[in-house]
Amino acid sequence: MSNPNATATPFRQAAHPIDPIYLNRWSPRSFLEKEVPESTLLTVLEAARWAPSAFNLQPWRFIVARTKEERERFFPFIGEFNRTWCEKAPVLILIVSKTTWEQGQIGSHAFDTGAAWAFLALEATRQGLATHPMTGIDFAKAREIVGLPEDYAVQALVALGYQGPKENLPEALQQREQPSPRNPIEDSIYQGAFGQPFQPLK
Repeated sequence: MSNPNATATPFRQAAHPIDPIYLNRWSPRSFLEKEVPESTLLTVLEAARWAPSAFNLQPWRFIVARTKEERERFFPFIGEFNRTWCEKAPVLILIVSKTTWEQGQIGSHAFDTGAAWAFLALEATRQGLATHPMTGIDFAKAREIVGLPEDYAVQALVALGYQGPKENLPEALQQREQPSPRNPIEDSIYQGAFGQPFQPLK
């Protein structure tokens, strides 16, 4: 299923051939107050389930708030700026990761959970949904509100739903409601050692 709301490509151009889904996934702030069908939500979470992880420990957990009462329980730990737009999102997902197993610490718990988030975000795009991850939250308060055990870490909160028109946002946010660009690929890849430019093979 292609994303019927794919609008990012006019703002983004890949330097090398990639699937358009990577360009069309972005983080809008305008959401419609429209319920996400349970089957669609479970499909998005199913994609996250298949992310890779060290020792196949799958440390990610997703605490889903989709009723009005559940979402309102989350509001106190969301930063004031993010509250101005995310309260309309029909689904909020607190992403947490398990930090230990029987052999001690899971050194890759955050890395692996980030992979699961990426799978989730891409499948959401494929399903015609928008996602917006946030770390502008009170991590300690989030832990308290959801009753998170000590051996789990809060990673991010994600708003998920159907994208709305930018006119639904406060005027200041309307100007920011477009896909962001990326740095040139040369800025983020090195060869052989840190800071060494990537060189094409002769």
